[in-house]
Amino acid sequence: MRLAHKTALITGGNSGIGLATARLFVAEGARVAIVGRDKKTLDAAAEALGGEVLALQADVTDTDATERAAAATAERFGKLDVVFANAGVAGLSPLGKTSPAAFDAIIRTNVTGAFFTIQAALPHLNDGASIVLNGSVHAVLGVPGYSAYAAAKGGIRSMTRSLASELAPRGIRVNQVTPGGTRTPIWSPYATSDDARDALEARIARSIPLGRVGHADEVAKAVLYLASDDASNVTGAE
Repeated sequence: MRLAHKTALITGGNSGIGLATARLFVAEGARVAIVGRDKKTLDAAAEALGGEVLALQADVTDTDATERAAAATAERFGKLDVVFANAGVAGLSPLGKTSPAAFDAIIRTNVTGAFFTIQAALPHLNDGASIVLNGSVHAVLGVPGYSAYAAAKGGIRSMTRSLASELAPRGIRVNQVTPGGTRTPIWSPYATSDDARDALEARIARSIPLGRVGHADEVAKAVLYLASDDASNVTGAE
């Protein structure tokens, strides 16, 4: 098992890519803490995962709550070996129709929240730990109406490299996964029925070389690689 006796903290671990990664990490022997905003889905995820899983309710835009979550994980399982800064929100920000508050909410969750998740974890990280951030192809695609989300994920892309340099003296690796269109609950506001979801996925798939959207467990396997010793000489990579 590639994560035997390792401790991992996953934000947004109650659904989508975060939950799929938590499931894979547990299967690979890790002690896992999942962080999420919604207590109901958080508790359901923890029950479904079983094993050594700690569910912690916190919003990554609340730095105090995030610090408490990191400390609680270390207290329960010991110092951290893996952090997956995964929590994020999507949202439209069309030019001429977007309020400062709406724009800021996307930035605060997706990029500011990721930075302060890592800062909260820093005192509890073992030397040689692995940090993985979740980006998006929106950072480079130029999709109309998604400027705030693209800016946030572009920030993740740049921040990954800066953090990799900053933490290299401690042997802490910092890398990024960059999912394309992936079937997760993040699409729920845009597709409120199975038929609407299928139509949305078909539309997205037309721009994907493989002709289909990805699945959360496929992204989770990439996170596992970066988190494990298989990637012991990989840092600052996307």
